[in-house]
Amino acid sequence: MRTPIIAGNWKMFKTLPEAQALAREIVAGTHKGEVEIVLIPPYPFLSSVADLISGSGIELGAQDLHVIAGDNEKLEHFGARTGMVSAPMLKSVGCRYVLVGHSERRQYFGETDHQVGLKVRAALDCGLEPILCLGESLEEREAQQTLSRVATQLQKGLRLVPQNEMTRVVVAYEPVWAIGTGKVATPAMAQEVHAHIRKEIAALYCAMTAQTVRIQYGGSVTPDNAPELLAETDVDGALVGGASLKPESFSGIVAFNER
Repeated sequence: MRTPIIAGNWKMFKTLPEAQALAREIVAGTHKGEVEIVLIPPYPFLSSVADLISGSGIELGAQDLHVIAGDNEKLEHFGARTGMVSAPMLKSVGCRYVLVGHSERRQYFGETDHQVGLKVRAALDCGLEPILCLGESLEEREAQQTLSRVATQLQKGLRLVPQNEMTRVVVAYEPVWAIGTGKVATPAMAQEVHAHIRKEIAALYCAMTAQTVRIQYGGSVTPDNAPELLAETDVDGALVGGASLKPESFSGIVAFNER
């Protein structure tokens, strides 16, 4: 039985006082139950949010990490990279999870599938659990390339992950055309892609491993559409954007999984 995981990605929103207030309200109004909850604030707020959620059962995540790849892809976690934040730094402030390969990183910062694979490895090396983000553009969906695009992202993202470490990886399917647009994949559309991802994991590793990996859905998830989406067989939670900035909305999504 896979434990559902609901993660709130706050992206580049909130000031510190606002982030503190949001964390307090989520802690007060959200009951953990049989679901794992993760808050993913911007870097400057990680320590403060970590203190506020301490003892609540809610986990902390980061939105990205930086890795330095030397000769033969030897990974280094410290160096002269002004403005960057590495996996050991995130671990030291209390993070358990880190997003890797979010579509906004790919789209706006030119992050490649190859770089995503290095970041997944770096996260695992430092005791973090990566949430590997996959998703197709509207053009790719209309060209019926969704399954092939997602499979390629998955294969390259996991290329440095052996079978015995796959239990520490969460996969998040976020169709790019649904992120922040108000559009959302139908439950059937989400289930089709999630089932395909699980099939690909089975091909890369084995069927048993595929059945243990949690696959989240993300893209304009709200308390209204969450019940149908999360009821699908292969949808194991949600990566929530806008709705995670409103405590009552985020708590409403979590509450469905507690029934």
